[in-house]
Amino acid sequence: MQVHNGLPMMAFPDPRWFQVCALSALLVASMTLYDLAATPLQAVVTIGTALAVQALFCAGFGARFEALSPAITGLSLSILLRTHEPWLWAAAAGLGIASKFLLRVGGKHLFNPAAFGIVVLLAADADVWVSPGQWGTAVWLAAALVCAGALVLSRARRAGTAAAFLGCYGGLIGMRAWWLEDPWTIPLHQVQTGSLLLFACFMITDPRSTPNHPAARLLFAAVVAMAAYWLQFVWQVRTGAYWALAGAAVLTPVLDAVLPATRFRWQPLGVQ
Repeated sequence: MQVHNGLPMMAFPDPRWFQVCALSALLVASMTLYDLAATPLQAVVTIGTALAVQALFCAGFGARFEALSPAITGLSLSILLRTHEPWLWAAAAGLGIASKFLLRVGGKHLFNPAAFGIVVLLAADADVWVSPGQWGTAVWLAAALVCAGALVLSRARRAGTAAAFLGCYGGLIGMRAWWLEDPWTIPLHQVQTGSLLLFACFMITDPRSTPNHPAARLLFAAVVAMAAYWLQFVWQVRTGAYWALAGAAVLTPVLDAVLPATRFRWQPLGVQ
């Protein structure tokens, strides 16, 4: 029990637990309700590797071990990443977690760990691909509510970043459909994918690899959205969003320098 202004108050757990619960629910749904090739073995290997590599680097750097960040990375990769080579599950998780400790600028890791693991394996021409997660409209709406709820409850104040990305990306897709005179069912179908939802709610909103200032985050989200659209619809790169996020990562330290703001730190819920 904590005390604030002389009054007792409840101490709540780390807000990232809401993200872990949301991702866990989506992972279970993908394994039980839909044939999206997600398996319990992949989840165990991926999440276990993420936790183990986190522990190794924490020991090597003399840092306190915490499990929530690698768990979120492992869960995200378990839902999104597909491969015929099981060792690549571990490679993606290991690369992602290692990037947090080895690729840092200004006290922040430069890349979102899950996106980094995916992009490195894609660049290496490994036998991997990203599952779009076509869950259908009804399930997609339920998943959207779960992800949005986790994003709000996380108290990372990144809901605006997700909204800016989805608004910009969706607007570009809508303009393309209007220009090509496509039926509106096509752009609606293009934005109703599990991978895009997870990307918007758990990757581009990562407070440790995105700009600190709210205005800078909106600009960052717009840049990623435009780059993702260009890669996907002009260059026909289906994984364009992940490449766009990885490429735009170099903007984060620049925007933090131009628009300085207090760096986000995870804290337990409750009155601070």
